[in-house]
Amino acid sequence: MVSKDQGIGGAILAVCVIVIIGYLVLVADPGLFNLNATTVRLDAVLVLVSIAFIAVLAIGAWIGWTMATTPPPKPIEEITTEMEEKKEEPKVEESAPSQSTEASDTEEKTAAKRKK
Repeated sequence: MVSKDQGIGGAILAVCVIVIIGYLVLVADPGLFNLNATTVRLDAVLVLVSIAFIAVLAIGAWIGWTMATTPPPKPIEEITTEMEEKKEEPKVEESAPSQSTEASDTEEKTAAKRKK
């Protein structure tokens, strides 16, 4: 079974391939549709260049919006002091209590075996 994302991706792929083929047919042989060849070719190029220009400007606007709405990062001095504070904190050793419980468990097991 195809997931939702794969289905959407396949649909986008199909639409893009159809548009590419239609564009190439329109530019290569506009007489196929009984249209004025020069006008159709110029219009097709104009549409394509306009879409590309708008796409570039939209990407630039998105980058500008992202930069404008992202909070500034912490100063490097603050980050290094936080890292140093974490290194200086004493580590609590938890291995000693766990060993004593393991030792008592084994002692109880051996005592149970002796009773049998």
